[in-house]
Amino acid sequence: MSKQLGRTVNRRVVRRRRLARQRRRRGVWLLCLAGLMGLALWLHHPAMPPQGVLVLGGEPQREKFAAAFAQEYPQLPIWVSSGSNPEYAEWVFAEAGISSKRFHLDYQAVDTLTNFTTLVDDLKAEGIESLYLITSDYHMRRARLVGQVVMGSRGIQLHAIAIPSEEPAEPLEKAVADGLRALWWLATGSTGETWRQEFSQR
Repeated sequence: MSKQLGRTVNRRVVRRRRLARQRRRRGVWLLCLAGLMGLALWLHHPAMPPQGVLVLGGEPQREKFAAAFAQEYPQLPIWVSSGSNPEYAEWVFAEAGISSKRFHLDYQAVDTLTNFTTLVDDLKAEGIESLYLITSDYHMRRARLVGQVVMGSRGIQLHAIAIPSEEPAEPLEKAVADGLRALWWLATGSTGETWRQEFSQR
């Protein structure tokens, strides 16, 4: 009986310690997120009308949504970062009556951070100071956080347009990890590829 009681007490102690570690870890993530959001707000400038559209690739419906969105704003150019294959993307925009002169397909990016870092200087050189940002709703928190750091560092504002989906929101930790990578890029010019690989394996 005493052995059984001892095992029960030990399990409770282990459970309490595990919960305490989880709470501490979550607290650290929340502090990091608060710091990143503070930086993003610091980089924010008075609102300007968007001069273009940036679509983050990853799912075919993002190009479809962007093509329909572009019909509503015929004066705006569109950049698609590492989206669907060129044949499909070109077909989607052509079906929507969007001229090939209006959209730009770029395939340099390998993840959310590089969606922004590979295009930010080109966009700045084009005189872009404000963009609509289009991605899926579950991805928007991370995309907006990273984008505000990267694009904000060049004085480019983002106006989020989230595509509705049935997917659950990404974990907070994922947004914070990429936000920290964005800060690392800001300080060093490196995207912290090894960080991404290590985090994706967890």
